[in-house]
Amino acid sequence: MNACVELPAGTYRLGEPGEERAVTLERVLIGRWPVVNGQARTFFAATGRRAAAGLAARLEAPELAEHPVTDVTFEDAVSFCAWAAEELGRPVRLPTGDEWEAAARGHDGRPWPWGQTFDPERCACAESSWGWTVPVRAHPEGAGPFGAEQLAGNVWEWVADRTPDGWRAVRGGSWLDHAWGLRASRSLAADPLRGTPTTGFRIAIDPRSEE
Repeated sequence: MNACVELPAGTYRLGEPGEERAVTLERVLIGRWPVVNGQARTFFAATGRRAAAGLAARLEAPELAEHPVTDVTFEDAVSFCAWAAEELGRPVRLPTGDEWEAAARGHDGRPWPWGQTFDPERCACAESSWGWTVPVRAHPEGAGPFGAEQLAGNVWEWVADRTPDGWRAVRGGSWLDHAWGLRASRSLAADPLRGTPTTGFRIAIDPRSEE
């Protein structure tokens, strides 16, 4: 299972420019990287859950084992968390949108995880011309203020939030998105029943389970 980093308890300034709000969060552990194909392969095999056709092929490709899993629905992500909770003996869930954004922006409200200025060399995005997903450890220099990586680009990530239209929120942008789409404050509504080649997820763990 991926290592986690700590999001410290505290008050964070979150939201789009002109719509910022102060949000107080409890301490939480968040996956350092998105869940990768190698982990998803173990999950699908152990649970008997059916993977989408495109994903099933990638799960069998050793060279893609460290790429973020994609083509997963919201329910796939939730089911993975439930399976991981049993494996770890700890409650595992998707992060909330606020937790995800705070992990990416820190206490200074930076627009991208690494700082105030966009840098395509620190992520997989349209400007960096990778053209597909990259291994989740490919951009350590793009880490957020608390050590979480790949919070900008590579894949959109499901979070726990429900959007006003009843869909679910995704965060972070993907390898197809430009700088504006990779801002940490941006939240996009996505059909929870549809997995796409640009959508994955990461886990969160409530550290109170350690007590």
